[in-house]
Amino acid sequence: MDFSTLNATSKSAAAAASSTTLAADSASAAGSQDRFLKLLVTQMQNQDPLSPMDNAQLTTQIAQINTVTGIDKLNTSVGGLSGQLAQMQALQGASLVGRDVVVPGNVLDIANGVGQGGFELSGPADNVKVEMLAPSGQVIDTLNLGAQGTGMQGFEWPTSTATNDSGLTFRVTATSGSTSSSPTPLMRDHVNAITTTGNALNLELQNGGLVPYSTVRAVN
Repeated sequence: MDFSTLNATSKSAAAAASSTTLAADSASAAGSQDRFLKLLVTQMQNQDPLSPMDNAQLTTQIAQINTVTGIDKLNTSVGGLSGQLAQMQALQGASLVGRDVVVPGNVLDIANGVGQGGFELSGPADNVKVEMLAPSGQVIDTLNLGAQGTGMQGFEWPTSTATNDSGLTFRVTATSGSTSSSPTPLMRDHVNAITTTGNALNLELQNGGLVPYSTVRAVN
């Protein structure tokens, strides 16, 4: 099959469809304006001679049809920009396939005898504690990280036996004075694929499943 011919045919069909849509939109807008002018003329012809329509009323009605026409054109422009944005976002997402990203989650990433994870603090904390959890939820080890600042932080946990197949997770707690909080846990995961639904872009992660592209905190 000649792909160049197929591409040319597809482009011609797309251009024809686009022209038809634009023509229909223009005809619709023109029809609305024509109906408005006919109604306005009829109203002026049948107005009460003793109480004619004043200039303010006439100006208001003309402004209304101009506003409606302007909004219709604005909606068309915004719709086009939305489609372009979705295409650009899909291209950006495709560049992440095969790479590692940092997203909200509590799966411990273990490589070469070291488990890694992270968390995000909305404010500084006097003391941060990270608990390593077995699949059953049992605490198997604890890291006391001390005082930590606002924003994203990371940690490393040495292990001689655990691997990614161990299914370990972690839990982060923080205290500031007498106030306790639960920071957002962050994990590193591998991007296997991307999917799009409407204008939404999602990443298919190796451990975390399907997550929105907007949740990505960092790219490794």
